[in-house]
Amino acid sequence: MNTTPHPRNTPAHTSTQSPIRPSAQTPTRPSTPSPAQTSDQPSAQAPARSSAQSPAQTSTRSSAKSPARSRVRRLFAVMGAAVAAVAVWVLAVPVGGIDLTVRMGAGTQPVGPVAVVLASLAAGLAGWALLAVLERVTAKAGRIWTITALAVLALSLAGPLGSATGSAATLVLLLMHLVVGSVVVLGLTRR
Repeated sequence: MNTTPHPRNTPAHTSTQSPIRPSAQTPTRPSTPSPAQTSDQPSAQAPARSSAQSPAQTSTRSSAKSPARSRVRRLFAVMGAAVAAVAVWVLAVPVGGIDLTVRMGAGTQPVGPVAVVLASLAAGLAGWALLAVLERVTAKAGRIWTITALAVLALSLAGPLGSATGSAATLVLLLMHLVVGSVVVLGLTRR
């Protein structure tokens, strides 16, 4: 008869290899996922990770470049309004031979290119300043500014209608106002 005990019956064996309960397991290091888990996880996590990083990176880049681009674009709009007004003046006065004069007090004064440039720049810079203030104060700055700018443009048309000498001068000055107003409104509000 065999006197060696069976390994299952020995007390040492039962104490060293106790059954492991799933709730008692606490891994000391993260387990590596199986290949099936690995193929599913990147597709689920990759878009979330890339979409979480992309807007932050994009907004940082765009916020750094956007104010500078906006300023340059708006500066070009103001300068473009002055250039467009001078182009109308050149076509009307030297090329077309129109006597562009306005009534000032008791007499008349010719409208020259310097006056055209200064008036255009003043209108464009005033519009830009108002837009900048509105952007700091309200979320609807573009809409408020556009309505205000169009109202100012409509009111400015009264100047040529009341002070220009002759119908040709009135038409040229009205055209200048409309050209400057259009360039400023479209240039400053464009995103």
